[in-house]
Amino acid sequence: MVPARAPRWARIAIRVLYGLIAALFLCWLILFITKGRFLKGPFESIASRLSHRNVQVAGDFQFYFNPIDVHFRADGLSVSNPDWAKQRNFFQAQRIDADIATLSFLIGQRRVHRLALDGATVDFEWDADHARNSWTFGDPKEKGKPLDLPTITRARFAGTQLRYSDPKGQLGADIRFDTVATSGSRIGQALRFKGTGEARGTPFNVLGALLSPDDTVSGGRNQLAMRVTTADARGDVSGTLPGATELDGADLHADVRGANLASLFAVLGVPIPDTRRYHLTTAFTKAGDEWRLTGLKGKFGDSDLSGKLTVRLGEPRLKLTGDLSTRTLDIVDVGPFIGYDPNRLAEQGAKGAIEQIGGHPRVLPDAKLRIDALANVDAEIRYRVRTIRAPNLPVSNADLTLNLDNRLLKLSPLTFDMARGHVSSDISIDARRDPVVTDYDIRLSPTPMGVLLAGWGVEQSGTSGVLKARVKLTGRGDSVHESLSNADGRIAIIMPKGTFWARNAQLAEIDIGTFVQKMFEDKLKQPVEINCGLIGFTVRDGVAAADPILIDTAKNVMIGRGGFSFRNEALDLAFRADSKKFSLFSGQSPVAIKGYFAKPAIDPISGDLLARAGTAIGLGLVATPVASVLSFVDIGDAKATACGPVLAGAKASAQRTAKGEKRDDVGNGTTATSEDGKQDKGEKKEQRKKFLGIF
Repeated sequence: MVPARAPRWARIAIRVLYGLIAALFLCWLILFITKGRFLKGPFESIASRLSHRNVQVAGDFQFYFNPIDVHFRADGLSVSNPDWAKQRNFFQAQRIDADIATLSFLIGQRRVHRLALDGATVDFEWDADHARNSWTFGDPKEKGKPLDLPTITRARFAGTQLRYSDPKGQLGADIRFDTVATSGSRIGQALRFKGTGEARGTPFNVLGALLSPDDTVSGGRNQLAMRVTTADARGDVSGTLPGATELDGADLHADVRGANLASLFAVLGVPIPDTRRYHLTTAFTKAGDEWRLTGLKGKFGDSDLSGKLTVRLGEPRLKLTGDLSTRTLDIVDVGPFIGYDPNRLAEQGAKGAIEQIGGHPRVLPDAKLRIDALANVDAEIRYRVRTIRAPNLPVSNADLTLNLDNRLLKLSPLTFDMARGHVSSDISIDARRDPVVTDYDIRLSPTPMGVLLAGWGVEQSGTSGVLKARVKLTGRGDSVHESLSNADGRIAIIMPKGTFWARNAQLAEIDIGTFVQKMFEDKLKQPVEINCGLIGFTVRDGVAAADPILIDTAKNVMIGRGGFSFRNEALDLAFRADSKKFSLFSGQSPVAIKGYFAKPAIDPISGDLLARAGTAIGLGLVATPVASVLSFVDIGDAKATACGPVLAGAKASAQRTAKGEKRDDVGNGTTATSEDGKQDKGEKKEQRKKFLGIF
């Protein structure tokens, strides 16, 4: 049977197809035989026009298919830089020899199977405004694109130099590459590199090698070994890369150690708190525009750290996302987080937090917030701490969520357990405003006083009293000290009904007769019965005034006056106790708390008490010994307290006696500390000036 003849259109299509195949083969054959040398002129012309650069080949030129990949060779190739660049040429080489995957270029992927460079120099440079760069070709006014190197499976460099410069990013590097032969059956050559650079003012050296699999190994991966060192840090990176310049899917491991972890992150322009000496290890890889660090673990100071961290590169800012945890955090390692010098803390421990300013001790840190660095990064970090190692401070289970969005930093929530109580905080630092505005909202849930104050001699057994508190302040300034020195708001510590048991409890109430009596009767440890108490301060422009201090016990009503200053950290408080019952021996004069935050001084023998003692001695001399007792008699007329306003944390103006009368013994929220509160405005102003010291 004779087969049917194909339709005419099919026969024409087949002939056209055969013709195209023949033409392509003829082109391939001509290029292969001539090596494409006749394309040198068109190459220079077309490349110069498309790139808006001057492209020249001084020597031999080859461009042909071998057999499918494009083989490209050029001797003396140079590509000029834009006019604004410091270097004349972006690229120049004595010889470039490459095999380029044809099909990958047709579908928009750039893959170079083999690249050999001899005597080459490449300059990657940003302009001063970080708007244009030397590797973005075309219109010279076009915004610079991120560096995107083609995937290079195998590379061989001889005397090749790479320079990178980013003035605005404060990053520069000068690195030389050379390929050397190695011994061994698997690795045939090693691409070694070394160089120097500077990252945000920190000089560094880099030394490493990329070990390429031998030609006989199909589908192998490149082994990387690299060390970067600075004056006080060292980082070792090892692992494998899919290709010489292919980072996606890399399997890498880093071991970094140094004096301050903040210096390491500063290379990326990422602001983190200063730390003490650290040593961290992590596995990491690149996926798209993200660097993913997993299995992170190590130590900083005397504290451990573990977790994972992702660094996403992009515009307008890079972003950190992480989940970190610490099993045991040493309290000294917390100091640098809020601005203390890590070197001083390492050398002196907690004493390193104290500095002498103007002849007086200061404990609030004055390290400036890195506002410029905050503009470079966004962040979402979860950080948890199981135990905080601190003498006299029972703190554990800290949990912090940090969010940074375009210079608005929120530590919210920041929570931790303290002495079987719980502290919840929301802190917002707005660096978008000038000056920086910080909102503090710190809340202490009802916490057993016996556990909280055990380190200061309070007996847990028998102390049933609790504390709850809140600090709500708004400050202005770019350091902790400056922010609090300009703060406004309120501080309130509330004590509901309970008992308080401590060796010096009676001294605290300044009932000397009862204290001496119980001391001789061996009944010193007897709980103080608290009905209610409030230690409140109103803060204005960094100065905290008692508003009020009022503690009602079964025996006494304790009242405090004065305040303290965040500005020079001075203390000027006076406490006195009025007895509700008759007491034969009772010194009813104020106990003064003076000095500074870092060095408080307590003086229970005030001038008034000494005067009363002098009166007693005088009466004893001119009359009878019994008469001297009269100077220490307290008739017990203290007014019992209405606990409602106390437990509500109300200001002094809202406090009442148990009979509902307005109290006239709790001041008016000023720092005046006179016993009767009847100073005139001139006295109050003069006393405030003396108290603040720096005014």
